[in-house]
Amino acid sequence: MAQIFSVSFLVYIGMIVLVLILERRKPTSTLAWILVLTLVPYLGFVVYLLFGRDLSKRKIFRIEADERKQLLELVRAQGAFIKDGELDYKDDSVRNHLSLIQMNLKAAHAIYSQDNDVQILTDGQDKFTRLFSSIRQAQKQIHLEYFIFKNDAVANHLIDLLIQKAEEGVEVRFLVDFLGSRVKRSRMREMRQAGVQVAKFFPSRFFPYIEIMVNNRNHRKIVVIDGKEAFLGGYNVGNEYLGLDDSKGAWRDTHIIVRGSAVLEIQNRFIMDWRASGGRSEGTEKLSFPWTEGGGEVGMQIVSSGPESQMEQIKYSYIAMINAAKSKILIQSPYFIPDEAMIDALKMALLRGVEVLITIPDKPDHIFVYWATYSYIGDLLPFGLKAYIYEKGFMHAKTMVVDEEIFTCGTANFDIRSFRLNFEINAFIYDEDVAREYAAIYYRDLVHAYQLTQYDYDNRSWKIKLKEPISRLVSPVL
Repeated sequence: MAQIFSVSFLVYIGMIVLVLILERRKPTSTLAWILVLTLVPYLGFVVYLLFGRDLSKRKIFRIEADERKQLLELVRAQGAFIKDGELDYKDDSVRNHLSLIQMNLKAAHAIYSQDNDVQILTDGQDKFTRLFSSIRQAQKQIHLEYFIFKNDAVANHLIDLLIQKAEEGVEVRFLVDFLGSRVKRSRMREMRQAGVQVAKFFPSRFFPYIEIMVNNRNHRKIVVIDGKEAFLGGYNVGNEYLGLDDSKGAWRDTHIIVRGSAVLEIQNRFIMDWRASGGRSEGTEKLSFPWTEGGGEVGMQIVSSGPESQMEQIKYSYIAMINAAKSKILIQSPYFIPDEAMIDALKMALLRGVEVLITIPDKPDHIFVYWATYSYIGDLLPFGLKAYIYEKGFMHAKTMVVDEEIFTCGTANFDIRSFRLNFEINAFIYDEDVAREYAAIYYRDLVHAYQLTQYDYDNRSWKIKLKEPISRLVSPVL
């Protein structure tokens, strides 16, 4: 009996090692999983199924042949125009970042448009007031996609509005992440009865709340109204995002409202996510790629990333922005768990004299994540990083400004989970006026923050010193 068990165990280990090697993971990830699967046999395999599956070779998102042809033709045309200097840029500073635009075109098929209007929202009350108003005025379509959708007053009011618009004949599509959503079945039924098309991203096919893709969630937060106006950023749907949760206090986040050609890029992202979720295909379904039809003057690209791709498109864009910086980098993120490439980029920026400021919250949202963040901040302080701890509530914004020329805002945190595991979306905005506007907001936020100095970090408590290495050890899967 013991001999049979030993042989079966060796076969088990051999199969696992073979699978991991064939998946062509990074060596550190492969070795970590081999260790888990060896030390916790069989149970470790269940953990691997839940948290370790590699989706990079799966075709999750569907794009039709004619859509792909149109997209690739536009990507090639834009690439040639940019290379040959034939584009007339509305903001001269864009010329300093053509390599980033080209990279996003190639890696993410992110079309560059410069006919957009962008409004920045940093207050939850303002965000939801504007969102509710836009929904009420919708004439044809409302496409809504969120990671977290709570079961509370704000969320239920939004559902009531969607039901009302569906009953008026507006096409309403409601897509939420299976694990992040807390919408009651009765409310989902009400929406369907009213004509709202409802879908969940990566729903369980086995038992409630047991999902084989538990580690790969749709972290995107977007709403598109009539194909003309889009909301994108860090706000989910719930009372806490209006600062109504006493444990979190005021909620500091960043969202943008976009009008112009970039809206259709956001719409395309929604349609592909909708298709992947098995949503009904009635109504407008085709992807479309117009280029210069809007009335604004802001240049931007919409970049999506996720575990279905071997390229970490948003991380690449973050690093390219850091490498392009000449004077200043301003970063906000609730979670700062960078990989080696990101850490090295920031170190090199600091060493060449770029001023780098990072703002993180003072309230732990996920305790291990917070102390891992603290640890990585500590690595950069000796290089000259200026780290600030935001005290007025919870800092949830995911933003970066470089040289007051480029600004990015979206759903991707500065952490490994956003880079490799979650499905994310960011706007990369090439416009000095917008970048300066957000830089001013950044400095206003610092009024409510204190600087974490090297002295403060060196004299942190022994409890923090104990928490950091433990949190850092598990940080790649946080």
